[in-house]
Amino acid sequence: MLKKSFAGLLVAGAAWGLFSFTNSDASERYFDIAKNLDIFATLFKEVNTYYVDDVPPTKLVRVGIDAMLKSLDPYTNFIPEDDIEDFRTMTTGQYGGIGALVGKRDGRTIISLPHQGSPAQKAGLLIGDEILKIDGVDLAKKNDNEVSKLLKGQAGTPVKLEIKRFGVDKPMLVDVTRANIQINNVPYYGMVNSEVGYLQLSGFTVDAGVEVRKAVSKLKEQGAKKIILDLRDNPGGLLNEAVNISNLFLPRGKDIVSTKGKVTEYNKMYKALDEPLDVQMPLVVLASSNSASAAEIVAGALQDYDRAVLVGERTYGKGLVQMTRPLSYNSQLKVTTAKYYIPSGRCIQAIDYAHRNSDGTLNKTPDSLRAAFKTANGRVVYDGGGISPDIEVKEKPLPDIIRVLITKSYLFDYANRFKAANPTIASAKDFKLSDAEYQKFVSYLNGKDISYSTDVEKALDNMIKKSKEDKHYEDVRSDIEQIRKKVATNKSNDLVRFKPEITEMLEQEIAARYYLQKGIVESTFDDDQDILAALDVLNNPTKYQGLLTASAKK
Repeated sequence: MLKKSFAGLLVAGAAWGLFSFTNSDASERYFDIAKNLDIFATLFKEVNTYYVDDVPPTKLVRVGIDAMLKSLDPYTNFIPEDDIEDFRTMTTGQYGGIGALVGKRDGRTIISLPHQGSPAQKAGLLIGDEILKIDGVDLAKKNDNEVSKLLKGQAGTPVKLEIKRFGVDKPMLVDVTRANIQINNVPYYGMVNSEVGYLQLSGFTVDAGVEVRKAVSKLKEQGAKKIILDLRDNPGGLLNEAVNISNLFLPRGKDIVSTKGKVTEYNKMYKALDEPLDVQMPLVVLASSNSASAAEIVAGALQDYDRAVLVGERTYGKGLVQMTRPLSYNSQLKVTTAKYYIPSGRCIQAIDYAHRNSDGTLNKTPDSLRAAFKTANGRVVYDGGGISPDIEVKEKPLPDIIRVLITKSYLFDYANRFKAANPTIASAKDFKLSDAEYQKFVSYLNGKDISYSTDVEKALDNMIKKSKEDKHYEDVRSDIEQIRKKVATNKSNDLVRFKPEITEMLEQEIAARYYLQKGIVESTFDDDQDILAALDVLNNPTKYQGLLTASAKK
């Protein structure tokens, strides 16, 4: 096998040599390619022959390929045959399995969320169930990827799970029949109030546009006169689906996005080709710093045409387009081929991967160098660093106490206990944790490790270290100890001081136990700062229109 691989490399080098002089302008470049392929092949042969230990060919070459592509950008990747199925799932949203989010928590394999209507839900699996075995295979030492492969399989095939559930003494066996699972691009849509509809768009796989059209149509049937489109943390996906979704709210014939790259025949202007669903309904788009790529195309197109008010954070700034190219042995290359430009003419790419610092590090485009463009109404917008919101809502830093409660799964585990003790609760929108129930949660934490170091304590430790090095420690020792005592006192009161924030997160966890994805979303309607900001502007037509006029942004 090694000889065959080596011969293949030599053939590749020879092939370059055959046509390296067919184009005089490119002859030097092709010679460099052939030369370096030859060097790589001979180097690999020498390493394989003389290295002290056996060299695994596939692993060694894969490291080389990954390192080479990493030097270009994070989005140009080699996809070996073994990973093709996972890649297909990412682009189509389809796979054969049980339909549940499953992951490791403290070394245990835990069901985090069964999808509505999935085989997992139909079989009675619950959030918090620990999977001990899959078809008799013990999961104690299996990683997430290995667990995923055991759960996935052809639709219609059975899988037997050994489950440990809170409140049940003995492990139980659950039979689940796998199905073709379609990961919804719109995991939730519903009414925030009698006039405002809300839909969450989490991806851009095949038929994302169809899903959004259906969701908006259903919301209008339910009485929606205004819409909140949530693109927060949406990593993007298929460009044509971004065009389709933009087209739902923009007139036919409008330019949506153009692509420009080295291969000129791939340069293209994508237009709104269909009749829109609604070009008048007031629209707010929610975005976060993790909204990227196709999500930024939608947000950018709607902003450039002054069709929607953007609320939240500046987006990620990924203005690059990838395509896949087939390689030998059923592998593929996902390669960056172009930059995209939204209707105002701006490219929002934040990082120039072609120009690195001498040490290989990268820089984002500073705000001072971002070029100005104008929207249809003459509002000033900028390129080179994501899309800035019309109304900025800064994310509040997570208190240390809440970070501990999350990482140690105390909120997650208590919600499982609550579900076991309470068969029903009010609707997710109406459910509120009582003061008495919060005190039960505080009691549950008694004896549990909720220790943590605050930023102030870390700064004090550093101050002590520096003062000892400078031999000034005894001079400041009493002052440092007084500050430390005050910080310790504040920490002991954190469960009281941050009660509103902890209650919000606990309500969300509990609502998920009864209403799954719907519960997660609807429980946040009354305290999600982005949604509240969206409602504020949607309920104020003068403010809404004012934000979309030329005087709103300068």
